[in-house]
Amino acid sequence: MSLKSLGVTCSPGMGSHHSSRSIHSSSTLYPRTPDLQTETVTQFLFDNPEFLDSFVNQHIHEDRIRQWSQRKHKGQGHNAVTLTNGNLYKDQRSNWKNCVQSKKWRVLQDLTKDNTTNKAKVFTELAACAAESVNADGHNLYLIDDQNQLFLASKSSRNQRAPTTCLGRIEPRATLPAYVAYTKESVVTQSLVGDPRFPLGLGVETERGVSAIAVPLLHGDNTILGVVELYRNYGNMPFSADEEEMYNNMVKQRKLNDFLLAVTKSIFQDIVSMDTVIMKIMNYAKKLVIADRASLFLLDTKSRELYARIFDTGRVEEHIPQKEIRFPMDRGVAGHVASTGEVLNIADAYTDSRFNRDVDLQTGYRTKSILCMPIYNRGNIIGVVQMVNKIDGVFTKADEESFETFAIYCGLALHHAKLYDKIRRSEQKYRVAVEVLSYHSQCNEEEYQMTKRIPLPDDIPDILEYDYSPWAIDSDHKPVYVLYMMRDIFEMHSQRFDLDDMIRFTLTVRKNYRNVPYHNWAHAFSVAHAMFAVIKTSQHHFTPIECLALFVACLCHDLDHRGKTNAFMVKSASPLAAIYSTSTMEHHHFNHTVTILQNEGHNIFKHLTSAEYKQILSDIRHCILATDLALFFSNRSRLQDIADKKEFSWQSAEHRRLVMANSMTAADLCSMYKPWKLQVQLVDVIMEEFWQQGDEERSQGLTPMPMMDRQKKNELPHLEVGFLVGICLPCYEVMAQILPETKPMVDGAVANLKKWRELADKEAKEKENEEIENAKQTDDQDDDEIQEPPVTTENPNDDVKVTSDKTLLSTEGVLDDSASDTSFLAADKPMPDITSDLTSNISVSSEKTVLSSQSEELR
Repeated sequence: MSLKSLGVTCSPGMGSHHSSRSIHSSSTLYPRTPDLQTETVTQFLFDNPEFLDSFVNQHIHEDRIRQWSQRKHKGQGHNAVTLTNGNLYKDQRSNWKNCVQSKKWRVLQDLTKDNTTNKAKVFTELAACAAESVNADGHNLYLIDDQNQLFLASKSSRNQRAPTTCLGRIEPRATLPAYVAYTKESVVTQSLVGDPRFPLGLGVETERGVSAIAVPLLHGDNTILGVVELYRNYGNMPFSADEEEMYNNMVKQRKLNDFLLAVTKSIFQDIVSMDTVIMKIMNYAKKLVIADRASLFLLDTKSRELYARIFDTGRVEEHIPQKEIRFPMDRGVAGHVASTGEVLNIADAYTDSRFNRDVDLQTGYRTKSILCMPIYNRGNIIGVVQMVNKIDGVFTKADEESFETFAIYCGLALHHAKLYDKIRRSEQKYRVAVEVLSYHSQCNEEEYQMTKRIPLPDDIPDILEYDYSPWAIDSDHKPVYVLYMMRDIFEMHSQRFDLDDMIRFTLTVRKNYRNVPYHNWAHAFSVAHAMFAVIKTSQHHFTPIECLALFVACLCHDLDHRGKTNAFMVKSASPLAAIYSTSTMEHHHFNHTVTILQNEGHNIFKHLTSAEYKQILSDIRHCILATDLALFFSNRSRLQDIADKKEFSWQSAEHRRLVMANSMTAADLCSMYKPWKLQVQLVDVIMEEFWQQGDEERSQGLTPMPMMDRQKKNELPHLEVGFLVGICLPCYEVMAQILPETKPMVDGAVANLKKWRELADKEAKEKENEEIENAKQTDDQDDDEIQEPPVTTENPNDDVKVTSDKTLLSTEGVLDDSASDTSFLAADKPMPDITSDLTSNISVSSEKTVLSSQSEELR
């Protein structure tokens, strides 16, 4: 059915699309007539508003509608907005909202065309927008002057009477704008009559205003700038529930804006570290949606895992960094959000199959409601923030909307925190690089040629013995022994190698060890030899790449060691500690290894495939990091558990990596299973390095731990017993379980443990005797004081001499006859002194380890 069937013919400007239901319902009112009357069309449109709405929406351009609206208000003679300085706006309607879209920029340009724009003009335009949005009959703008007085800046009606533009002080129980300026809170009132909060009504006198909305204009620091007052006259409907809801939404939006502004200031003004930013995000997120707890997980795109280090425990000491946790990005509620980008608002967590109850079972915390949302940066998900248990119910749609806006700021903050962290780390790396370059350099051509001229031996006697003494080898000949062992490992599996690259690599590695008492080139050589013995004598099933990685890792595992522990590096605020938060020196050793490999003519792995090269670097990194004793205990515990359950398999890459890690520790501590005389001398040098660190700590006002304290050197036997029992023997024993051929490590350590226990007992006995003697001398002195006159007598205990004076351990006879025949390398050279070699040609303090002054066994 159409208008034409009703006798209504459409003009060319009208369309025929309409609602058949609406027209049918009024068809009897429109008889078929040849001529269309204006009254008939008018009546039809009144009776069919749906048709009018549909027609206008589909056929009339937005600009035409705005023009109609402007003409209507001009025709109705709306009053101009009067500014107190005499300037006029054409009507109370907003220029911004009613101009054609293409001309909005002109309005904006007029409002901000220079830096001296009167803020009254901007606020008046905003007031006009607000008035039009809620269909107000009028609006007034009040601003605050320099004397903190409220004055009328603009009004929309000439009928309003304003005896003076100044309304006076900001105080309650006066006018509506004064009350709002005083409380800084918005007000919606259905009636201005009789309200005790503002008995004087509107700020501008009017006989018609009945209901009003007043909103404070606040600066970012919460100082009051002015008040916008919107009102409706008598005879018109007061502000409705919908308009009040619009007002409430406006208030919420303003509060959200203030909140986000505070977030932005707080986060971006204090980007110290990623952890700091995460803690602030979690704190603000909880405040935003009134949640009990918050979690933020970052996305590792390489491993496709979510991880977190900071957790909200709900206690005062919350947000303390803890051990990092990781889980696949497709697991749990957070994983689902990270995988799909979907926002999850779960009212009852226990009814959702994606929720993991294990955490609640472990912590005793009850999760009820969850709001989980992705964090984006440049269109990519970089993390997930999860709110748990809304305080006053469940999370609402409004919480989702507010939180979605907040998540944008989170993404920006995390992005900038990462950039800052990269810059900071780069700066620290630069400082380390400058320090390293100032000390180290590559091997020179003379060193290279001299080593190349020495022929590599075909066989070295006794080199595979576990009690072999690598420290007996002259420092200049150690590189040749390294080349011998490295060549042997390459040839075990018929791998290609370049001898020239091996020579340069070995000599440069030697040059990059510092002259510290113990962790020097001699130590690196001994650890590499210990690993070579394990590889060559045991029935292992390491891959060729793993064998090579183990040996090279041992050779490089302490590169550029400064003779200080990781804890000292952190306490002294070393640049290295700023770069590597865990296993500080071990990470540095590995990175230094890679740097040497990248030098021209130093890449001993250049004949490996790309995949093999990547794998061997990964294995070397794993092995060097394993020398951090902080990681040893967990690695050894896991391996011991697998061995005890007889579940170990050489086919498992994870099992092999555990054996590799434990083997690195065993080789690193090889001095503890060497023959007793050699062991004592090695401990002497180790302790000198420890004591030097303790001396430096004491000079800084710190108290060194007992092992580092030179003043407690008499406790050394007791400390060595603890070290052997707590670390060395557990390490060697699990090695022997997996690789029985390494049992000599256990045997040597057990023998040395017996000796150290004997010395500890002697030391304890001597200390006890000394205390008894001191007590006896004190008693004798007391007796002498009683006698008159005093009589001088000889000490009756002169034949008992207890002294704390200690002697140094002798280095004579330390070398084992089975060490090695090195005559083919230096036939005319006497065997080098072990002490000078242990310290890499530096002078070690003559004050050595004290064991026992009366022990003939140690002489």
